[in-house]
Amino acid sequence: MRKASALIVTAGLVMTALTACASPGTAEASCDTGATSGAASKLVSASGDFGSAPDVTFPTPLKSTSTQATEIISGSGTKSVAGQQLNVELNVYNGTTGQLIQQGAYDGTNFIPVVLNGVGIKGITDGLLCSQVGERVAIVVAPDDAFGAAGNEQFGVAPTDSLVVVADVVKAFLPRADGADQTVANGLPAVVLNADGVPGVVVPNGDAPTTLEVGVLKKGAGEKVVEGSTITVNYSGVLWKEKTVFDSSWANGSPMPLVVAAGSETQAGVIAGMATALTGQTVGSQIVMVIPPELGYGSAATAAIPADSTLIFVVDILGVN
Repeated sequence: MRKASALIVTAGLVMTALTACASPGTAEASCDTGATSGAASKLVSASGDFGSAPDVTFPTPLKSTSTQATEIISGSGTKSVAGQQLNVELNVYNGTTGQLIQQGAYDGTNFIPVVLNGVGIKGITDGLLCSQVGERVAIVVAPDDAFGAAGNEQFGVAPTDSLVVVADVVKAFLPRADGADQTVANGLPAVVLNADGVPGVVVPNGDAPTTLEVGVLKKGAGEKVVEGSTITVNYSGVLWKEKTVFDSSWANGSPMPLVVAAGSETQAGVIAGMATALTGQTVGSQIVMVIPPELGYGSAATAAIPADSTLIFVVDILGVN
């Protein structure tokens, strides 16, 4: 899908682990499977306004055999769900020593993207599950839900150390396209959604289109995507000729950030056909596009994509970063 390497590289191993991929099925998690408030998390105090660097205090050593989460500042709106991406500001501490491991920027721009898929540092994603925008939450992560039996020598975390996390939920991306259903022109691939909103694509018989074809399956009411925007999406890519899926963020378990610009002209951009198809669309929309080879990967084979392939993409536009 992209012409360049990963768009967003988060700082530090802790943050990298937060955006790890999950296997299919994590979307079945609910608030019942997330962390609940407990004696340990209630001992964490974080003063200061939401969105500003908190003054965090807790007694040491602070340990817990289960991951716990306690609301410090209440949020509003819809509760976050498994598989959803949040942008957060957070500080991470060693619960035994009180040492600061990772400090948020709290500058209003450099947020940490966290996908609530239950992998990576599982205790942090469990602690943020069901949180709301505007919420500040204190999380005490049990060792088994952090770095496990190996601990993490680089961060000075022993196998028996809990982590203490204070997180501000700044933004929540849509969990799936929520726009109004639209009628799509004949000739485009049919798209069928399962209960979780994951698409299946039915490729028409016959020759592939020779020009870019775009259909709006759901029309969102959110922000318009402009050229050069960084957006977060879920997508599936299908080969027209082979009728097989070659890539899917739904299957990988994590939404994907991308730059809406041709990768031949912009670092970390996408193939030209996708950039054109997404420009002018709105957040909350689901788009199906058929991209001819000259607007895709051309005559060069790329990973699982044969040379001269016509590509089909179904894309949920979840938010503008």
